[in-house]
Amino acid sequence: MHLKRLLVGLSDENKPVPTLRLADLSDLPPAEVELFQQTWKGIGIERRRQVINRLIALAASNASLSFEDVFISCLSDSDPMVRAKAIEGLWECEDCSLILTLMEMLAGDEEEIVRAAAAGALGRFALLAELRKVAPRHIKKIEDALFRVIEAEGEKVELQCRAIEAVAPLTSSRVKGVIYKAYQNENVELRASALRAMGLNCDPAWLTILLKELSSPELEMCLEAARACGELGEEEAVPHLLRLTEGADIQTQLAAVMALKQLGGSEAKQALYQCLHHPDKRVQQVAEEALGETGI
Repeated sequence: MHLKRLLVGLSDENKPVPTLRLADLSDLPPAEVELFQQTWKGIGIERRRQVINRLIALAASNASLSFEDVFISCLSDSDPMVRAKAIEGLWECEDCSLILTLMEMLAGDEEEIVRAAAAGALGRFALLAELRKVAPRHIKKIEDALFRVIEAEGEKVELQCRAIEAVAPLTSSRVKGVIYKAYQNENVELRASALRAMGLNCDPAWLTILLKELSSPELEMCLEAARACGELGEEEAVPHLLRLTEGADIQTQLAAVMALKQLGGSEAKQALYQCLHHPDKRVQQVAEEALGETGI
């Protein structure tokens, strides 16, 4: 009865979304999932978007809530924004049965926003595979699905970037090759994506390129190199990042401080302490927060 009343409230678009009651959609049994699906189809697009955004926010703020069944139901929604948000809502789902669905959405959905979301979600499973939390049989399927997008003629650059970043956690020579190829491309979006992928790939061999790009005149390249240094976790980057905090652009200064936070270790700690005396109070604040959060 609680669910029926909630669904009636969701259907009435003249009233605000009953946010507090949305928690009742957590951990629905199969029969109630079916009831939700039947009602959901009759709700307007804007209302469905509002609801799914609220569910994502609720799940992020309360770890005891799980809307996985609702999000899975929404993967077939008629609205691409709802489908993309449903994928986002499944960010913590480690059920390998989702891999095939994501591969199908990546290959066949008509909307780029959905395909990009599917690529990102497959990237999470690629990372889980490297952490040995996904059966090895899934690795090649994920890699092949993402490479079909990367290598496709006429595919949009933005989607190819998302696919490169998604496949990056895999440690095959094929993956390293495509990252380096993207880095050599003249398109700055692909080159910046390659730097993000280097950080995600976690191979120390990328450090030479990343340190070089910390001095890039192109802001996007410099920012991505700093972030990737943080992901890579090599203490050799500490003095280079510290110098970056003295640069002219506040964005790169803050990115360097955040990278130092990720690196951890005694050298990074000393660098962050130096940032407490930075002339810009924003840098001081981020450094202080970094020291407090990491406890390094």
